[in-house]
Amino acid sequence: MAERVIKDDQPRVYFNCNKCPAFCCSIYERVAVSKQDIARLAKHFGVTFAEAQKRYTTDYDGERVLKRVKDVIFERTCTFLDQKTRGCTIYHARPGVCRSYPGRSRCAYYDLLRFERVQQGDESVVPLVKISFRDVDEEVVDGADEPEPIYEWDERED
Repeated sequence: MAERVIKDDQPRVYFNCNKCPAFCCSIYERVAVSKQDIARLAKHFGVTFAEAQKRYTTDYDGERVLKRVKDVIFERTCTFLDQKTRGCTIYHARPGVCRSYPGRSRCAYYDLLRFERVQQGDESVVPLVKISFRDVDEEVVDGADEPEPIYEWDERED
């Protein structure tokens, strides 16, 4: 097989998923799925739409999301992550949000991983990251030059 040639108009990728502990599968509270995603899972596993929805998804505040399980590195992860290889076990049937990730030529989590490994001088370091979504209140404070937005997060007990 010929080696892939990257032309000037093709985006270059600056990350290697094989060297990542699967931040994108683990640090988010949820992975939203559409009806099309559930249908893709049903076809992949040879089950009905209803069975795929019941087995592989759950309701998260009115949103249909993939089920999660305890993880050996992070708190929880996608049920379809192989925790030994850190690879996706349903790669060809993965949801649309996973297919489009990261949506650019760089992955911020891979950049963080590389940065911390260099800073710590240890290629085995895995920075623990957790993404949580919360409502924020914005308040504009008049400053000397121009108004400055101040964001305040409500304290939330987990």
